[in-house]
Amino acid sequence: MAKNIIICGVGGQGTVLAAKVLSQAAIANGERVLSAETIGMAQRGGSVVSHVRIGGDVFSPLVPQGQADVLIAFEAAEAVRNIAYLKQGGTVIVNKKVVQPVTASLSGKAFDENEMIAYLEKVAAKVVAVDTDEACKELGSSKVVNMVLLGAASRAGLIDGEELKAAIKQLVKPDFYELNVRAVEWYK
Repeated sequence: MAKNIIICGVGGQGTVLAAKVLSQAAIANGERVLSAETIGMAQRGGSVVSHVRIGGDVFSPLVPQGQADVLIAFEAAEAVRNIAYLKQGGTVIVNKKVVQPVTASLSGKAFDENEMIAYLEKVAAKVVAVDTDEACKELGSSKVVNMVLLGAASRAGLIDGEELKAAIKQLVKPDFYELNVRAVEWYK
């Protein structure tokens, strides 16, 4: 049975690394993985969406709309923007923080994270909202939002935590391994 995961955020948040860690964890577990990123204007803070499909019966790297088992959103507005990918009964792991787009700043209309989380709770079977600002403060780095969210997905039973840690060891520089493992373990 295939597992379809959408990871979304804005450029610079580490969505691509998170997709690589998920993929590597599944490969190390002997599973077939197809993945793809749509990065567009990522270097300028634009949307980034990674598709990760795990399982032997997967023949395309792109998750069809309405088929994602899990939506991992590094930013609340991106979760709302990509909710069409989530299947009935799917789970959303979402960072509570909203990154205000330039257009919102210029128009004087700010995005409200509480409004977005409330919307997600109406349309998704399960929503896990994570305060990554608190996590980053406790961990001493703003660079681990991606691993905090993967850790939340692990705690929700969606991803094996030990496989994540093994994948991190392969993909992250040794100097940052311990920090990233602490980030995966942060969400209780």
